[in-house]
Amino acid sequence: MSWDEIQGHDAILANFRKAVARERLASTFLFVGPPAIGKRKFALKLAEALLCEKSKSTDLNPCGKCESCVQVRAHSHPDLILVERPANRTRIPVELLIGEGQNRMREGLCHDITLRPYRGGRKVAIIDDADYLNVEGANCLLKTLEEPPPRSVMILLSTSLQRQLPTIRSRSQIIRFSPLPNDVIASLLVEQGVVADLEEARVLAELGHGSLERAMQVADPELREFRAALLPRLAVPDFPSVALAKETADFVDRAGKEAPPRRARLILVMQFAAEFYEQLMRALCGRPVSGDDLLLKQVERAAGRFTAGPDAAGACLARCIEAEQEVEMNANLATLVDAWLDDLSSAGRLGYVPLAQ
Repeated sequence: MSWDEIQGHDAILANFRKAVARERLASTFLFVGPPAIGKRKFALKLAEALLCEKSKSTDLNPCGKCESCVQVRAHSHPDLILVERPANRTRIPVELLIGEGQNRMREGLCHDITLRPYRGGRKVAIIDDADYLNVEGANCLLKTLEEPPPRSVMILLSTSLQRQLPTIRSRSQIIRFSPLPNDVIASLLVEQGVVADLEEARVLAELGHGSLERAMQVADPELREFRAALLPRLAVPDFPSVALAKETADFVDRAGKEAPPRRARLILVMQFAAEFYEQLMRALCGRPVSGDDLLLKQVERAAGRFTAGPDAAGACLARCIEAEQEVEMNANLATLVDAWLDDLSSAGRLGYVPLAQ
C-alpha cells in the first residue's frame, strides 16, 4: 500500500514530511477523527516510512520491498508495538501497557518502547483505539509521555478529544483527521467492487458521513430499509417505544448469533437516530440542515411537531451517544434497546402537538 492509496489526508502527510525534513518530529501524536476514515492506515504507513531501511527517512516514502517494510505490513516488525482492545474485552487491558504479575513493568508497551531499536533507528508504538483506555491505563502512559525515550514515536488513535484525559491531550500533538469527501468514498466503493454504479456509490457515500466503512455497511439493503422505517417513527415525538423496541431488537438479532455483528448493527441504528436528532436540533435552532432526502424530509416533518424545543432534541442526541457507548461496554442489548427508545419517546412527549388532519 503506497501513500497514494490513502486518500483524503494529503495535508496531514505534507505536514509530517515537513516536520521530518526539519528534524522536528514530535514524540507523541493523538490522531483524532471519526471512525473508519483512515487514521489507522495512516499510522501504519507512517511507521513503515520511519522504519524503512532503503528509503531516506526524511522523504517518508517507504520502499515497500525491504524486510522492514514487509514486517511492518505483517505487524511483525520488532520495533513496531501495536496495542488494541481484544475482541472479548470492553477496555484495553492495562497488562498490555505495563505487563502483569511478576513481569509488571518488565513487559508491555511502556517497557518495550524504552528498549533500543532492533532493526531501524526508531521505535514506533500505535495504540488503537485509545478511546478504550480506562483511567488506570491512561495514567500508566503518563511517565512515558512525559519522558519519551529517544528516537521513539507513539501514536494514539481516537474518535474524540473528549474521550481522552486532559493529561493525555496536553502531552500529545493533536492531529485532526477530517471525514473523507463523498467523491473519494464513491470512487473507492466502485474501485473495491462494493457497487458497480457510480450514482449508487454516491448515495452510499452520502450515508457514509465521511467513513468508507460506514458507506460499505449501509450498502446492505436490509439496513437501509430499516432506516427508512425508523426515521418516520422518530419524527413523531411521542412514538410508541415498546413496539419500536421489539422491531429494533428483532432486526438486531437477524445480524447473526454472534454478539459482535449484532452489536455493530445496533450501533448503526443508534447512529441513524443520532443523525436525525442532530439535524432536528439544528432545524429547531434555525440553522441549516444537511443529509439525504429521507433525512431532510423527516426532519422537516418533525420540526413542526417537536415543540419541546432544541434542548429536548439535544438531550435525545446525547442519549443516543450514551447508548452507543453502553453497547461498546457490553450492556444487555434487549434491555438497552427498551430503555433507550423509551427515553427518546419520553423526551418529546410533553411537547407533542398532533398535526391537523
